[in-house]
Order: sequence, then structure tokens, then C-alpha cells
Amino acid sequence: MKSPGANLSGPGIRHVFVRDMVLSASIGIYPHEHQDRQRVRINVDLAVNDDTALAGMMVGADELARVVSYEKIAASVRAIVESGHTRLVETMAERIAEACLADARVRTARIRVEKLDIFADAASAGVEVERRRPEA
Repeated sequence: MKSPGANLSGPGIRHVFVRDMVLSASIGIYPHEHQDRQRVRINVDLAVNDDTALAGMMVGADELARVVSYEKIAASVRAIVESGHTRLVETMAERIAEACLADARVRTARIRVEKLDIFADAASAGVEVERRRPEA
């Protein structure tokens, strides 16, 4: 009798995400934005190599070391936001993507950074970037 994962082949992808982090950031190009912190909402979605599927298994070992930790992702985001003034939401998103791609298991990083208090008639304004690991 075949095991449940015996028909799996090819690379698998696992999505690891942190959604709707609301942080206080020093961000913006205008003089008043250099003085006052403002709320930003950050979303991170990572496409990660799934070694379980690569090994032909449905379920891997219940061990933290085999996965990308969303706790570490959240800590990286907080550190980037707290690292000093950033002029552009694009730059902040790119820095977060770069930090996420430092883990070789991450194939794609999609990062959204939104300013929440910019327009009275809009919930937010911002940017979403997607960065991919170059194919080997």
C-alpha cells in the first residue's frame, strides 16, 4: 500500500504571512512627517520552499527549525520600522523584502506598506512590492 504522500512530485510552496501589523513609523518626505510618527499597516506574504513536499511527504516533522518563523519575520519588520526615518513607503517595503529574502528558503516576498492617516476620504495609501529570488 502506498503512503499518502507517495504521489507528490516537484517542489512545493508554503506561504508564510504576517497580516495587518500596525506600527508607528517615522516616514515621509514632508517636514511635518519628519517630526511626527504616523501609523502604517504592513503585510508580508512569503512563498517558501516546502521541503516536506520536496521529500515526497504530506506532513513533515513537527520542528520549528524546518520552517520560516513568522515570529522572526515580525521582529525584522519591527526592527526596520524602528531603525530611523524612511522617506518613502517603497523604500520601507524594499528593505522588508530584502530582510525576508535573506532566508534562502524564501522564493518570493510580497510586502505591502500602507500609511493609514493620509487622506480623510481613504482608508490608506501605500505600495506593494514583490521581490523574487533569482533562479539558480
